Amino acid sequence: MKPLLGSWEAPLYAVLRIVSGFYFFMHGTQKLFGWPGGQETVPVGGLPFVAGVIELVAGLMIMLGFFTSIAAFIASGEMAVAYFMVHFPQAFWPIQNQGEAAALFCFIFLYFAARGSGIWSVDNAMGRKGG
Repeated sequence: MKPLLGSWEAPLYAVLRIVSGFYFFMHGTQKLFGWPGGQETVPVGGLPFVAGVIELVAGLMIMLGFFTSIAAFIASGEMAVAYFMVHFPQAFWPIQNQGEAAALFCFIFLYFAARGSGIWSVDNAMGRKGG
């Protein structure tokens, strides 16, 4: 059976990469700058600060499609660590421990690491295959 949106696969992958990167970037801006939402910033140094820097930089790189495979691999690892350090000790299931976002980001970014930048990316514009 032909996939319903098979002819839209490349643009939809690009949209998933751009939107996921943007959301991850915004997690970084919340931690580091308290924006958006007026959240308190994390203190410089320590794991929350490092997480914010990774989220800001990797999110921007993923969103732009710039060395996506590398940035996404690092971001996926960060989300796996976040899940097991912060969420998993509270309860086994992500729905119980509020770890759904961390788990989803982890696996989405792992897919990006394997797949690369795709269309609508800096890597594609520069002729780098896979990104």
